[in-house]
Amino acid sequence: MTDPTCHFSHAITRQPAASAVNGLRAHDIGAPDMARLQADHDAYVVALRATGAQVTVLPPLSGYPDAMFVEDTALCLPQGAVILRPGAPSRLGEAAEMAPTLATHFTDLRRIDGPGYVEGGDILVTGREILVGRSARTDAAGVAELARIVADWGHRLREVETPADILHFKTDCSLLDAETILTTERLAAAGCFEGYRLIHTAEGEEAAANTIRFNDVVLMPGGFPRTAERLDRAGYTLVEINNSECAKLDGGMSCLSLRFNSA
Repeated sequence: MTDPTCHFSHAITRQPAASAVNGLRAHDIGAPDMARLQADHDAYVVALRATGAQVTVLPPLSGYPDAMFVEDTALCLPQGAVILRPGAPSRLGEAAEMAPTLATHFTDLRRIDGPGYVEGGDILVTGREILVGRSARTDAAGVAELARIVADWGHRLREVETPADILHFKTDCSLLDAETILTTERLAAAGCFEGYRLIHTAEGEEAAANTIRFNDVVLMPGGFPRTAERLDRAGYTLVEINNSECAKLDGGMSCLSLRFNSA
């Protein structure tokens, strides 16, 4: 039996729009090179398809510079999907744009009505619970509303605190299998992963923490050799993808797709 936390039949991505150069960023380290960003996105889609998954590539949304980061718009679970409510005002419309596509895959489609906010970058679904990190983009009211929805489907949600200097909870962590988490030392020090097997990113390679386990491979950003070595030693099969341009917009591997099993 496959593990629903990391084995998927489907993924949804969205092409980056030219307006991505105006995307949100915590620190301005320069505008992304659009040609390279598109090439990296293409490589990401190829890597997903190579696992056997059916990948939907949605067209760009020029009115939403951050719309390629589709993970923030929804939470996909075996029982259904939840349309989320992004905490950045400029991104609120992205969730509504995603709803029609998800409706073709899920018969039970719920939504966060507000007034709270939740972004998918703050949600880590493990083999035993759903961890949601409160952050600048995810607040207590949004977490509480999400908890009520997923409880209907038999899931336990645990709220944790994302350290103030980390944008999203999953900026600093990712799931490698149902019981194993790749994490930075600074996030692990917050004590939110008790009982899990942890693999730490190498010092100075904290940006490698946001990966995705997709079927039999781990997609990780390129350029972090010591962290890659740790994952290789632990027995994971790696596919490295350049993330230099996405990183200028605070994006990583998980941000670029919604992953699920369709009936």
